[in-house]
Amino acid sequence: MTQTQTISLYQPLLHRIAYNLVRCKEDAEDIVQETFARWLSIDQKKIENTKAYLIKAVTNNCLNHLNSLKKKKEEYLDRHLPELLNKFKEINLSKIDLDINLTEAFKVLHVKLGPLERAVYLLKEVFDFNYDELCVALDKRKEHCRQLFCRAKKKLEDETSKIHFSLPDTTAMIKSFRDACDFGNASKFVQELKKNID
Repeated sequence: MTQTQTISLYQPLLHRIAYNLVRCKEDAEDIVQETFARWLSIDQKKIENTKAYLIKAVTNNCLNHLNSLKKKKEEYLDRHLPELLNKFKEINLSKIDLDINLTEAFKVLHVKLGPLERAVYLLKEVFDFNYDELCVALDKRKEHCRQLFCRAKKKLEDETSKIHFSLPDTTAMIKSFRDACDFGNASKFVQELKKNID
């Protein structure tokens, strides 16, 4: 059997195995492609059972990928979780449980701050964006971002009374925020924040 025939024959099986392990179509495709690339670079005559070799290789590559993601997530949380908790403590929302606190914090931010103020505040305070990065992410001038941040901070500091009205649903924003924290990539969160900016 030629190399092309082997790839055509086993690619669907390897993709199913990879997808079942990593649960992400794009990552599964990349892992299968990487597995075949490595297989093509070695002497196939030394392999007694090509199917078994490829299954084992793709499984190992998936496990390595998952371990790498886990390590990145742990490193990111170790670095940023204390900061995140402190930020929510500052607005008096971190006394019961992180899930409840995140929901309440986002509702308060949604009510107290305008969309652009909220975007600037969260990206600067939680994700440590500097003003140059804020300019690029939000397409605003540096001085404007600085003013928005100061205004947002003051509004939150002035928060002394409880909010006694119906708070908006911020589920999508919270999910995007959690993903940004989990995977260390704030780009989707930036897009979610920009949805409400005119």
